[in-house]
Amino acid sequence: MADARRRITLRPSGLEFTASPTQDLLSAAAESGIAVPSACRNGVCELCEARLIAGQARNTRNQQIIIPATPLMLCRAQAEGPLELEIEAVMAAGQNSPQKMQAKVVDVRLIGHDVYRVELKLPRRRELTFHAGQYLSVLLPDSEPSYFSIASRPSAQHIELHVQAAPEWASAQRIIDTLKTADSVAVELPHGKACLAAAPEKPLLLVAAGTGFAQMKSIVDYLRETRFDQSVSLYWGVRRQDDMYLGDLAQQWQDDWAPFNFVPVVGDSADNDWSGHHDQLVRAVLASGSDWRNVEVHASGSPAMVYTLLDALVAEGLPPSAFFSDVLEYAPR
Repeated sequence: MADARRRITLRPSGLEFTASPTQDLLSAAAESGIAVPSACRNGVCELCEARLIAGQARNTRNQQIIIPATPLMLCRAQAEGPLELEIEAVMAAGQNSPQKMQAKVVDVRLIGHDVYRVELKLPRRRELTFHAGQYLSVLLPDSEPSYFSIASRPSAQHIELHVQAAPEWASAQRIIDTLKTADSVAVELPHGKACLAAAPEKPLLLVAAGTGFAQMKSIVDYLRETRFDQSVSLYWGVRRQDDMYLGDLAQQWQDDWAPFNFVPVVGDSADNDWSGHHDQLVRAVLASGSDWRNVEVHASGSPAMVYTLLDALVAEGLPPSAFFSDVLEYAPR
C-alpha cells in the first residue's frame, strides 16, 4: 500500500517533514522536530501563519481548499498533497537571529562540586525559537559576554544552563554571585550553528567534555521528545569521577530509551592517563566501531579536543560535513 503521508517543504529554510491527510501541519511539524512559533493552536494568534507556494491544503475550520499565494495557519490546515510553504519564522540550523532580553532568574543550585544549574524564564517564550544544541550569552555590566550552552530542549518552558564556577575562576564566580542575588539578568540568544533544526536522518554520536554535556542534554531531550528511533551514543569525558555531575541522568537515559548508549570516560581511571588534549576521550570514540560513512557527530569541548577528534574521525572515513561543533565557528584554525 502506498504511503499516504504528504511531504511538506518549508521556505526559505529548506526544512522538510511529512504529514498524514488527517493531521494538522503544526502537529506534523512538531512530530518531526521542527519548532514553529505557536500559542493558541486555533488560528487566532497567527504566530504559525505561512504562505502556500505550491500544492493544495484544506482549512480545517471551514473545510475550504487553500490554493497557492494564499496565507494559512499551520494549526488549522491539512495537506491535500505535497506542499511548499513560505514561513520566515522557521529557520534552518544556526539561522535564528539573536535577540537581547531580560530573563527572570528562577533558580540557581549546585548540582556538582563546582557546577551550578541555572534556570531562567524568558519573556514571550512562545515567540522565541531556538534549536537543540544552541547557546546564549549572559550580559553583565562592564563585562564581556559569557557564553553557555542551553541545556533544555527547545519546547521547554524555562531555559536551563550548566555553569562551572570553580573557586579560582573569578569571572564565573561573579556570574553565579550575580545570579544568586538578582531578580533578572540580560541575555542574548540564540547563538550557534552546530545544532539540530529537525531530527536527523542518520545515527548520532555525541561527544562532550566537562560542561559540554549541557549541549548534549538539549539534543537528547529534543530527540526523545520527537521519538527519534535511530541509535544515539553519548561519550562524556571528565577529568575526575565527581566532575560527571549528571552521570545518573545519562545512565537513566540509557536505561529507559532503547536507541541510547552512554559511555562515560573518566580521566582518573586506573589504567588510563588523562592528557590536556583529551586523547583518552578520542580513543574511546574511535573504539566505538561506528560506520563513519553513515553517522553524524556533534562535539562540545575545548578546541584541542574538538580538532583532535575531527582529525581522527576524518582519517577513519567520516565526511567532514558530518562533523558539527561550535568550535569550528568561534575558534577556526
